[in-house]
Amino acid sequence: MYKAFQTYLNQTTETAPLAVFRIFFGLMMLLSILRFWAYGWIEKLYLEPAFHFSYFGFEWVKPLGVWTYLLFALCGLAALLVALGYKYRLSMLVFFLSFTYIELMDKTTYLNHYYFISILSFLMLFLPAGAYYSVDAWKDASKRYQYVPRWTVDSLKLLLGIVYVYAGLAKLNSDWLLHAMPLKIWLPSKFDIPLLGSLMGREWVHYAFSWIGAAYDLCIPFLLLYKPTRWFAFALVVVFHALTRILFPIGMFPYIMIVGTLIFFEPSVHQRILGFFSRLLRLDAAVFDNGSILRGSGIFAQRLKLGILAIFFAVQLLFPWRYLLYPGELFWTEEGYRFSWRVMLMEKAGYAQFRIVEGTTGRWFYVDNTDFLTSFQEKQMSFQPDFILEYAHYLRDHFENQGHQAVEVYVDCSVALNGRVSKPYIDPEVDLGKERESFRHKTWILPFEDEIKGL
Repeated sequence: MYKAFQTYLNQTTETAPLAVFRIFFGLMMLLSILRFWAYGWIEKLYLEPAFHFSYFGFEWVKPLGVWTYLLFALCGLAALLVALGYKYRLSMLVFFLSFTYIELMDKTTYLNHYYFISILSFLMLFLPAGAYYSVDAWKDASKRYQYVPRWTVDSLKLLLGIVYVYAGLAKLNSDWLLHAMPLKIWLPSKFDIPLLGSLMGREWVHYAFSWIGAAYDLCIPFLLLYKPTRWFAFALVVVFHALTRILFPIGMFPYIMIVGTLIFFEPSVHQRILGFFSRLLRLDAAVFDNGSILRGSGIFAQRLKLGILAIFFAVQLLFPWRYLLYPGELFWTEEGYRFSWRVMLMEKAGYAQFRIVEGTTGRWFYVDNTDFLTSFQEKQMSFQPDFILEYAHYLRDHFENQGHQAVEVYVDCSVALNGRVSKPYIDPEVDLGKERESFRHKTWILPFEDEIKGL
């Protein structure tokens, strides 16, 4: 086994797939930043709110006021330089740090594909994607390599495969497969879509989309890996993500997944793509085809890099299963839900009314959430327990600073999950101001009193 692994590590492939992936990744990220800026979301999501929800352990990551615009500009510039392959390692590092900081500024904006971009950019730090068809390789022949270790390309395939397969496994639950939830709630509202709108209210369509979606996620990586089915699989990718983009407002993610899937194709396809860019830019790309092979920079450095990537992929494989350490229904408690490729699996809505009690006098009053939160923040807070706890702490501190004594914070909260009747969610007798945030199970979440079977 060890010998076979060593043999694999010594195998090489053309660098062109990495170069194409780098170019499309950088351009997609630049467009994403420009789109975010153009829609005014920087101000709406990061500057207007008086309070921001933080990830546990990253409470120090906050918006930078007006300097937040500079952070986005830096991120966009780094994305452009990544696409060009100019000072690739530094540009990739700046992009990874700036994008991840943006992601961590407020967990209200959490999306699976933001997390995907962060871990993908971290992985690309260790890949020689700037060694071919880049400004770096054009200017310096010593940084120009036509061939690289095969594992550098395969690592991207592995990460994409993990995302797809785990998203498919997450769909193997009774709500998704047996009740077509939450598509049965979402799709009827798409009645105005041309051609398909009249079908969106039909129950068989809800079930077809649910089952096809699960099968697609579970099978597509393997269809892409198998050469005879690769073009067919790519056609499925385009159709699936185009339809997803039409039905659901999830930004640039479908386009990112479509161009990312190109990594599964043989180098000749990527050479044709680069040839198109060469004709467009009137660039003689023959200079990059020098036959040189990247072998690595020392045994220690190579082992260190491989060790870091081994830990990285071990985390990606194990981290989504952490929900098994918690009792109760995952969709209800959401303990271990994020960062596990559970994409669009639930429709959840809540109502949360907070009550402030002065412990010394017993006097109390209700909080108007709109005094502290935007409508988007209030919506997200109302059904996520870690949001509720953090907001309760904020209210405790706020009213204590106003002069109230021994402030206690209680909440009357009800939540509806995937079409079920709204039920009490948080124990109204628990003073949330005294509860501490941690990775432990939150015992003040009331029982689900129902069952969702599956992974």
